[in-house]
Amino acid sequence: MSKPVKLLSLVVVCACTLLAINFGMRASFGFFMTPISNEFGYGREIFAFSLALQNLCWGLFQPISGAIADRYGAVKSIYMGSIAYGLGLYVTATADSFWDLHIGAGILVGMGIAGTGMGVVLPALARMVSEEKRGLALGLGTAAASFGQLLVIPVAQEFIAAYGWQITLMILAGGSMCMLLLSGPFHNDSQRAAASSLEQDQSLSEALKEAGAHVHYWLLIAGFFVCGFQLAFITVHMPAYLSDNGFEASVAVVSLSLIGLFNIFGCLLFGSLSGKYSKKNLLGLIYLLRAVAIAAFMIIPMSTNSIYLFSIVTGFLWLATVPPTSGIVAQMFGLKHMGSLYGIVFLNHQLGSFLGVWLGGYFYDTTGNYDNVWWAAAAIALVTAAIHIFIDERPVSRLRMATA
Repeated sequence: MSKPVKLLSLVVVCACTLLAINFGMRASFGFFMTPISNEFGYGREIFAFSLALQNLCWGLFQPISGAIADRYGAVKSIYMGSIAYGLGLYVTATADSFWDLHIGAGILVGMGIAGTGMGVVLPALARMVSEEKRGLALGLGTAAASFGQLLVIPVAQEFIAAYGWQITLMILAGGSMCMLLLSGPFHNDSQRAAASSLEQDQSLSEALKEAGAHVHYWLLIAGFFVCGFQLAFITVHMPAYLSDNGFEASVAVVSLSLIGLFNIFGCLLFGSLSGKYSKKNLLGLIYLLRAVAIAAFMIIPMSTNSIYLFSIVTGFLWLATVPPTSGIVAQMFGLKHMGSLYGIVFLNHQLGSFLGVWLGGYFYDTTGNYDNVWWAAAAIALVTAAIHIFIDERPVSRLRMATA
């Protein structure tokens, strides 16, 4: 195996492991909802707001982390993100007021996820692989995030039961430092090596102006907003929702683990397909199937089998949107400023996440159930599927003229 191939393989392995740690720890936060709320005597809205703030800060800092990675390389962003992630988990574990929860689980962990997550790692991967393999590489990275969810969620739930939520958070804080060790291969992340000379001549402000004036970029953003709303609501509130309906915590563990497991297959499939077929059409299909799955879940009488079936279908569609969405950004505007431009798309994903998590807690505290939010998630998915029909995913005229 040649040296460049070995290096690329190492980069892919480290990227996948890093994303597994990043996403796995984040996905486990739903299991802290009940013990933390009971410990402080708060309603669910308080910790739900902390996690909503986490999603918001993740989104707000994603364009900044992406810009740092674009300009200085992914390593610096990963370093800063790992430290923020670990510190946020520590502050949450030692919290004695809701402000500590908001600062730790909300602001600091949100910053940490942004610096070590998909918005930094996937653009770095995209810059280091050939165009024909880019969709598969993005799919592998996204699938690895779900593999982390599959591994970390059962462990975190068992640790909470055995040692309590504070000790579990301390253990996760130590685990977050492992991400520092995985950043080494990204010293070779060089967007200049991958970008064309025409892309090098474009400044960040010019790239932002070009994207801001491109209506199809905004349609893509609207779709990702809906994606964030759905995923964050289900991740955070599914354990409590199932508990409210009389199911044991083990059912929620299996449910979220099934989501993580089948998301691996969905990411690999849609990542591969996005290199062969229209990415916008794949996205439209994903959102349509999500709407159908949620509506069926609400209509069919709830049972363990229906929960697991919903989890399998939802998992298959879970992060399947990421490879085609990030791929469209690279396809439309090129690679030089992909981290920044995808970061803005992801910011809106996290605005949707903020609303999904917070409204879940708000409507539960005011109505005593989650029904309104479930039906809203189905309705906006249907609208989003229709929106993608109108997206023009071709490269912008600047790149088309260069190719011609």
